[in-house]
Amino acid sequence: MTGARAGRLDTPHGTVETPVFMPVGTQATVKGLTPRDIERDLNASILLANTYHLFLRPGHETIRRLGGLHRFMNWPRAILTDSGGFQVFSLSHLRKVAEDGVIFRSHLNGDQHRFTPESTVDVQLALGSDIMMVLDECLEYPASHQATRKSADLTLSWARRAFAHYHRQPASARHALFPIVQGGMFPELRRHCAAELAALDAEGYAIGGLSVGEPRALSFEMAAITTPLLPAARPRYVMGVGLPEELPEYVSLGVDMMDCVMPARNARNGCLFTSQGKVIIKQARYRDDPEPADSACACYTCRNFSRAYLRHLFQAGEILFSTLATLHNLTHYLDIMRQMRESIVLGRFPEFLKAARSLPGTAG
Repeated sequence: MTGARAGRLDTPHGTVETPVFMPVGTQATVKGLTPRDIERDLNASILLANTYHLFLRPGHETIRRLGGLHRFMNWPRAILTDSGGFQVFSLSHLRKVAEDGVIFRSHLNGDQHRFTPESTVDVQLALGSDIMMVLDECLEYPASHQATRKSADLTLSWARRAFAHYHRQPASARHALFPIVQGGMFPELRRHCAAELAALDAEGYAIGGLSVGEPRALSFEMAAITTPLLPAARPRYVMGVGLPEELPEYVSLGVDMMDCVMPARNARNGCLFTSQGKVIIKQARYRDDPEPADSACACYTCRNFSRAYLRHLFQAGEILFSTLATLHNLTHYLDIMRQMRESIVLGRFPEFLKAARSLPGTAG
């Protein structure tokens, strides 16, 4: 038996079938792709955008005046926005954390700004995202138990303040707000944080603080501890994961939503994920290879172009390579999610998981 489940998440901009992988459009764009590509070719139902980056440029009030993020980027389907907490806390030399919030300097020009639990809700309301995230503190790995306990308590305090502010807004302005479970790599802190956040009766819950330098086995352990503690009737979102072979493992734990920059970032760097493992396209073995990147893939890239052509584009530094490679990698990820959902609905997920665990990790 596994915890895998299939669900439907209704948003103001359409229904999202879960489990789902969300392509990352940090700056209101998935690098290398047009919204038409994402809607027509990928058939993605939800994208992720980042509050920190959009707050700095072009600014949330600018986006509000232009009709909100959906109109600004011409994306008709659902959008989830991260609070920006992860980006702020990655700027260790440019920020100062206090009980009230965090003061930070822009990585663009050094200007000073302040995020509070309340202000990040307001910024996301201005963006008009369907799902918003609370401000949390995300520690790098490793961190001491004392530092992690202090950070988790701060995250809980900020979550309560964010929800109090969120519920004071007009009902018509509210979409959904997810709190984020922290607690580092300490099971008892994860359990404590999850129990406290469950009392908020949120529309969904996220598990944060993973993919911060810890061993992958530890990431799964923390997700396995946390996921069953979250309300079963609400979506569960693990932030910032993972490799293709990791997606079924998280779904088996009862995770409904995931995101990661890896498929698009790796694509731009010449790494293609395929049903036979990774293809590192710059390798000389692909110079005269007439085969598609993945013969089992039906994406536009694999239907029309050879590995030899993709290698040529990469070696020549052509922009088209990033487009074709990103389209393929994201198709690979979303196909995995759709196949998983079908297997869950048909009661065949254990077989899917077993087969996924036998796949090779790399093809070159």
